Amino acid sequence: MEPEKEPEIWYAMRATYRREPDAMRLLEKEKLGCFIPMQYKITIKQGKKVRALVPVIHNLIFVHARPSEVKRVKSQVTYLQYITDTRSGQKIIIPDNDMQRFIAVAGTYNDHLIYFQPEELNLSKGTKVRITGGDFEGQEGVFLKVKGARDRRVIIAIQGVIAVAMATIHPDLIEVIK
Repeated sequence: MEPEKEPEIWYAMRATYRREPDAMRLLEKEKLGCFIPMQYKITIKQGKKVRALVPVIHNLIFVHARPSEVKRVKSQVTYLQYITDTRSGQKIIIPDNDMQRFIAVAGTYNDHLIYFQPEELNLSKGTKVRITGGDFEGQEGVFLKVKGARDRRVIIAIQGVIAVAMATIHPDLIEVIK
Protein backbone atom coordinates (compact mmCIF):
# COMPACT_ATOMS: atom_id res chain seq x y z
CA MET A 1 0.00 0.00 0.00
CA GLU A 2 1.28 3.50 -0.80
CA PRO A 3 2.09 5.47 2.37
CA GLU A 4 -0.23 8.38 1.38
CA LYS A 5 -3.17 5.97 1.14
CA GLU A 6 -2.59 4.38 4.54
CA PRO A 7 -4.97 5.70 7.18
CA GLU A 8 -3.52 7.09 10.41
CA ILE A 9 -4.38 4.88 13.37
CA TRP A 10 -3.87 5.01 17.13
CA TYR A 11 -1.43 2.45 18.57
CA ALA A 12 -0.95 1.69 22.25
CA MET A 13 2.82 1.56 22.69
CA ARG A 14 5.41 1.19 25.39
CA ALA A 15 8.50 3.39 25.79
CA THR A 16 10.65 1.19 28.03
CA TYR A 17 12.69 2.40 31.01
CA ARG A 18 10.46 5.45 31.58
CA ARG A 19 11.55 7.04 28.32
CA GLU A 20 8.06 8.21 27.33
CA PRO A 21 9.12 11.92 27.34
CA ASP A 22 12.02 11.09 24.96
CA ALA A 23 9.66 9.09 22.73
CA MET A 24 7.16 11.97 22.71
CA ARG A 25 9.84 14.52 21.69
CA LEU A 26 11.04 12.19 18.92
CA LEU A 27 7.50 11.55 17.62
CA GLU A 28 6.68 15.28 17.65
CA LYS A 29 9.92 16.00 15.77
CA GLU A 30 8.82 13.43 13.18
CA LYS A 31 5.41 15.21 13.07
CA LEU A 32 3.54 12.14 14.33
CA GLY A 33 0.64 12.42 16.78
CA CYS A 34 1.08 11.11 20.29
CA PHE A 35 -0.55 11.32 23.69
CA ILE A 36 0.68 10.40 27.16
CA PRO A 37 -1.95 10.35 29.94
CA MET A 38 -0.53 12.63 32.65
CA GLN A 39 -1.59 13.81 36.10
CA TYR A 40 -0.29 16.16 38.76
CA LYS A 41 1.50 14.58 41.71
CA ILE A 42 2.87 16.29 44.78
CA THR A 43 6.47 15.29 45.46
CA ILE A 44 8.95 16.58 48.01
CA LYS A 45 12.19 17.94 46.58
CA GLN A 46 14.79 19.38 48.94
CA GLY A 47 12.20 19.62 51.70
CA LYS A 48 9.67 21.56 49.59
CA LYS A 49 6.39 20.30 48.17
CA VAL A 50 6.44 20.46 44.37
CA ARG A 51 3.44 19.85 42.10
CA ALA A 52 4.68 18.12 38.94
CA LEU A 53 2.95 16.73 35.85
CA VAL A 54 3.93 13.05 35.55
CA PRO A 55 2.78 10.10 33.42
CA VAL A 56 -0.15 8.17 34.92
CA ILE A 57 1.38 4.87 33.82
CA HIS A 58 5.09 4.89 33.14
CA ASN A 59 6.12 3.65 29.70
CA LEU A 60 2.62 4.10 28.17
CA ILE A 61 2.33 6.25 25.06
CA PHE A 62 -0.36 6.40 22.38
CA VAL A 63 0.89 7.03 18.85
CA HIS A 64 -1.27 8.32 15.98
CA ALA A 65 0.36 7.64 12.62
CA ARG A 66 0.36 5.55 9.47
CA PRO A 67 1.67 1.99 10.00
CA SER A 68 4.68 2.62 7.71
CA GLU A 69 5.65 5.76 9.69
CA VAL A 70 5.48 3.88 12.99
CA LYS A 71 7.61 1.08 11.51
CA ARG A 72 10.20 3.60 10.28
CA VAL A 73 10.46 5.36 13.68
CA LYS A 74 10.46 2.03 15.55
CA SER A 75 13.41 0.82 13.45
CA GLN A 76 15.47 3.82 14.67
CA VAL A 77 14.40 3.63 18.32
CA THR A 78 14.72 0.32 20.16
CA TYR A 79 12.82 1.39 23.29
CA LEU A 80 9.51 2.01 21.47
CA GLN A 81 7.44 -1.19 21.38
CA TYR A 82 3.88 -2.18 20.47
CA ILE A 83 1.57 -3.29 23.26
CA THR A 84 -0.13 -6.52 22.21
CA ASP A 85 -3.38 -8.15 23.28
CA THR A 86 -2.46 -11.02 25.59
CA ARG A 87 -5.15 -13.31 24.15
CA SER A 88 -4.70 -12.76 20.42
CA GLY A 89 -1.11 -11.51 20.25
CA GLN A 90 -2.29 -8.69 17.95
CA LYS A 91 -1.04 -5.09 18.27
CA ILE A 92 -3.53 -2.99 20.21
CA ILE A 93 -5.11 -0.49 17.82
CA ILE A 94 -7.59 2.01 19.26
CA PRO A 95 -10.55 3.34 17.25
CA ASP A 96 -10.32 7.13 16.64
CA ASN A 97 -13.58 7.95 18.44
CA ASP A 98 -12.52 5.98 21.59
CA MET A 99 -9.17 7.78 21.62
CA GLN A 100 -10.79 11.20 21.11
CA ARG A 101 -13.09 10.55 24.09
CA PHE A 102 -10.19 9.39 26.22
CA ILE A 103 -8.02 12.42 25.31
CA ALA A 104 -10.94 14.81 25.90
CA VAL A 105 -11.09 13.58 29.51
CA ALA A 106 -7.50 12.57 30.34
CA GLY A 107 -6.11 15.66 28.56
CA THR A 108 -7.71 17.95 31.18
CA TYR A 109 -5.20 16.77 33.85
CA ASN A 110 -8.07 17.11 36.34
CA ASP A 111 -7.05 16.17 39.90
CA HIS A 112 -10.32 14.26 40.38
CA LEU A 113 -9.69 11.71 37.63
CA ILE A 114 -8.96 8.17 38.81
CA TYR A 115 -7.04 5.80 36.51
CA PHE A 116 -7.43 2.03 36.43
CA GLN A 117 -5.82 -0.96 34.78
CA PRO A 118 -8.45 -2.73 32.60
CA GLU A 119 -8.57 -5.83 34.83
CA GLU A 120 -9.53 -3.66 37.86
CA LEU A 121 -12.97 -2.83 36.42
CA ASN A 122 -15.91 -4.92 35.26
CA LEU A 123 -17.48 -2.56 32.72
CA SER A 124 -20.25 -5.06 31.92
CA LYS A 125 -21.79 -4.27 35.33
CA GLY A 126 -22.20 -0.60 34.43
CA THR A 127 -24.74 1.35 32.38
CA LYS A 128 -23.80 2.97 29.06
CA VAL A 129 -24.38 6.75 29.38
CA ARG A 130 -23.89 10.09 27.63
CA ILE A 131 -23.04 13.31 29.48
CA THR A 132 -25.49 16.09 28.57
CA GLY A 133 -23.86 19.12 30.19
CA GLY A 134 -20.79 20.55 31.87
CA ASP A 135 -17.13 20.25 30.87
CA PHE A 136 -17.53 16.76 29.41
CA GLU A 137 -20.77 17.33 27.49
CA GLY A 138 -21.22 14.82 24.65
CA GLN A 139 -18.78 12.25 26.08
CA GLU A 140 -19.99 8.66 26.35
CA GLY A 141 -18.86 6.07 28.83
CA VAL A 142 -19.98 3.52 31.39
CA PHE A 143 -21.62 4.62 34.66
CA LEU A 144 -20.16 2.40 37.38
CA LYS A 145 -19.22 2.25 41.07
CA VAL A 146 -15.42 2.27 41.36
CA LYS A 147 -13.14 1.60 44.29
CA GLY A 148 -11.63 4.74 45.76
CA ALA A 149 -14.80 6.77 45.15
CA ARG A 150 -17.94 7.09 47.25
CA ASP A 151 -20.30 7.44 44.33
CA ARG A 152 -20.66 6.06 40.82
CA ARG A 153 -18.48 7.60 38.10
CA VAL A 154 -18.49 7.71 34.31
CA ILE A 155 -15.65 5.55 32.99
CA ILE A 156 -13.97 5.93 29.62
CA ALA A 157 -11.87 2.89 28.76
CA ILE A 158 -9.29 2.04 26.15
CA GLN A 159 -9.93 -1.68 25.74
CA GLY A 160 -7.15 -3.74 27.31
CA VAL A 161 -4.89 -0.74 28.12
CA ILE A 162 -6.24 1.85 30.57
CA ALA A 163 -9.48 3.31 31.93
CA VAL A 164 -10.21 6.71 33.45
CA ALA A 165 -13.02 7.51 35.90
CA MET A 166 -14.22 11.11 35.69
CA ALA A 167 -14.93 13.40 38.60
CA THR A 168 -18.40 13.05 40.10
CA ILE A 169 -21.01 14.21 37.58
CA HIS A 170 -24.45 15.33 38.71
CA PRO A 171 -27.11 12.73 37.74
CA ASP A 172 -29.14 15.45 35.93
CA LEU A 173 -26.27 15.73 33.42
CA ILE A 174 -26.28 12.03 32.51
CA GLU A 175 -28.59 10.21 30.09
CA VAL A 176 -28.74 6.45 29.58
CA ILE A 177 -27.90 5.20 26.07
CA LYS A 178 -30.21 2.39 25.03
